[in-house]
Amino acid sequence: MSVVGVPVVNDRSSREAREFHQLKQRAAEYYRSNAVPQRMQQVLNTMFYEKPDDVYGHLSVCFAAMSNCCSDPNYTTQGAGDNDNEQKNQSVEIALEWINEPLNSLLKGLLPANQTHVDKLLSDYFWRKVEEDEEQRKKDDEEEKPEEPELPPPALSAPVGGKKKKSPKGKRSIVPEKTINPRYPPEPPFPGSVAIGVVSLAIAKAAARLQNTYLYLHIASLNQAEEPPKEMRMPLPLISLLDCGKSSGGKLRLLKEVIAVPKPGLGYKKSLKMMRDLQQEITKWMFAPKSGPAAMSHLGCWKKGYDRIEQPFEMIQEACTALQLTLGEDLHLMLNCGAHELMDYEKQKYEVIMGVLKHPDDMIEFYTNLVEQYPSIIGLIDPLRKEDVEQWSKLCSLLSPRCYILADAASRSIDKLLTDGLGANQYSGLVLKHANQTTISNLIHVAKLMEENGFRFIPGLTDEETTDNSIADIAVGLGARFIKLGGLCHGERVAKYNRLLAIEEELAQRGALGESSEHQFPVIAEEEKDLNPEQTEPKQLS
Repeated sequence: MSVVGVPVVNDRSSREAREFHQLKQRAAEYYRSNAVPQRMQQVLNTMFYEKPDDVYGHLSVCFAAMSNCCSDPNYTTQGAGDNDNEQKNQSVEIALEWINEPLNSLLKGLLPANQTHVDKLLSDYFWRKVEEDEEQRKKDDEEEKPEEPELPPPALSAPVGGKKKKSPKGKRSIVPEKTINPRYPPEPPFPGSVAIGVVSLAIAKAAARLQNTYLYLHIASLNQAEEPPKEMRMPLPLISLLDCGKSSGGKLRLLKEVIAVPKPGLGYKKSLKMMRDLQQEITKWMFAPKSGPAAMSHLGCWKKGYDRIEQPFEMIQEACTALQLTLGEDLHLMLNCGAHELMDYEKQKYEVIMGVLKHPDDMIEFYTNLVEQYPSIIGLIDPLRKEDVEQWSKLCSLLSPRCYILADAASRSIDKLLTDGLGANQYSGLVLKHANQTTISNLIHVAKLMEENGFRFIPGLTDEETTDNSIADIAVGLGARFIKLGGLCHGERVAKYNRLLAIEEELAQRGALGESSEHQFPVIAEEEKDLNPEQTEPKQLS
């Protein structure tokens, strides 16, 4: 007797199971492509340590910050990210309008080789726009200003009780800690300003193309005002290894980036291979049993939460040992502290580890002990806020003989550096970006100013990068000591490292590749010295 229908049921069950499995795979791929697991890990890890009273309210704030503009017309909720995206889109639209008509007419008929003249026209146009905007704002404020009604004088009230309260006996008045300097007001980019920097770079690229030369050689000729030097040195790469800062989900908040610096003279081919091997070894530790969650950071390196400041250094040391590398010889470390992200303005202290608060004065001893404990550290980026001028001076006087003290977010804008000089804040160098209204001539002038005063000019990336690799040519052409590009992941960063490899190979073939010198740290005295564009005497290096 045959059992009719059983094969059909089996076929249907297997087909449904197969379809359900494929559905799960598509769902997993969808969430993975949108980085949902990594973001959920970050949110839940951070929330576990913060332990907010309103759990779901905290989650709603986190999700609102991560959300983008929704395409559903009935969805009207907007978070901070929506406003930022809207402002950026408006700025891009204004920039395109500038390029299509006023700038196009302004530069028509000019030779690309005359970079200085073109950049002056661009800058003049930009500042005219800024002045027009300020005048319009003043006019609008005057029109909208309401008339203040006259109020009667307040009635004087008799004091209640004639006796003054006596202070309790035997109790001393507690001397409050020194208050911190308030935050400087933010300087948002002027809408459309990106058009100025983009057109300036396009002019430099066009001139290099017409002269049938490389962009870095053209920029070097602009920098020297004559023929480029016979030998050119490659900037040392600052390669991010770990992101274990405030957003990593651990208790440790101080180390926004742990950065590796290959030893001078190694060359890009060997340096990048060594860093790739080191990153692969770190990846093994990331996925070891009981290692905890990890995710890929937007900085191009692993994001990992730690509870103690020693843990990142221990892992890097173990990875170096496995590769037979000597930390402090084959490579050194720099730390991007991201101090401006750590300040608790209510308590007026830095939260270096969750629950561990330190006044800016206390941070000086903290960093001194850290550099003594780990002698492979040769640089601190943004160890303090830009507002902590007094503490910057003290920290530089203590650590500058053996460590670079660098400013990134703590640096002022390139416009202010050119108009006001390098300023009262003391540092070994600045991480500067080619962004917004910054022209190629602006970069050349500020690089000369820093070189003449013995500081390190370090080109870096903006937060939102493309695969354009011009920053590599700019760094080589201006003779930068370092270049900060992040980790060895993500196409927009890899494209720039590949360009540096190509430049080094081209220089070597022409016999024009100079040797990188050993690290020399600019010694900065505690006395503040305002360095302006007229000062040209270089600082003595140790």
